[in-house]
Amino acid sequence: MHDLELSLRSVHERLNSALSAVSRPADAVRLMLATKMQSVETLRAVAGLGEHLFGENRVQELVPKTTALADLSIEWHFIGHLQTNKVKDVVGRVQCIQSVDRASLVEALSAECIKKDTNVNVMIEVNTSFEASKHGCHPDAVEALIDMVESHDRLRIAGFMTIGALSDDESVVRKGFAMLRQIRDRFDAARGTRSELSMGMSHDLEWAVAEGSTVVRVGTAVFGART
Repeated sequence: MHDLELSLRSVHERLNSALSAVSRPADAVRLMLATKMQSVETLRAVAGLGEHLFGENRVQELVPKTTALADLSIEWHFIGHLQTNKVKDVVGRVQCIQSVDRASLVEALSAECIKKDTNVNVMIEVNTSFEASKHGCHPDAVEALIDMVESHDRLRIAGFMTIGALSDDESVVRKGFAMLRQIRDRFDAARGTRSELSMGMSHDLEWAVAEGSTVVRVGTAVFGART
């Protein structure tokens, strides 16, 4: 069995175990493969193994990958920090932009969608760890950012995203995940919606699943350490 196939099986087993441990349905969480620094050939191989949800961090990688894999039925998300001058290269190539964290980006996305006569799903990225090294809006700024996104017809809030705290302390990491879940729950309760929670990566996906994640973004556990 190919290493990729073994790695994917292992990750799916981890996901299934995590879901079972907290009595969540087997289909409650989708696996997103983080494609940063992975070749088109590798991505084509994992697509052949049944994986079709990809998340890319870098615009300069997104463009050639989406072009080369256009013959496949892949759902692409952009999951990295997005500069406003790169918006034109992302809109139209992805189904969702998970890293919307500031007003200037909302304005740029809306303008590009109008220009291209298209719509895009977005997630509000929230810095729930309060670590300076991480992007995302402050939790206190979420409501204002939601209001701004909702004022633009071309943008639709599909959910919320965060990156777990850089810590081996389960309680610390889960506190951040729980904060995002509470933000999402308030949003859904006010609107009667069921939006996504994108949280959890290779090292902390079990804790994210326990806190209600619906999308985990996994790279290293499938592809190995980046070089």
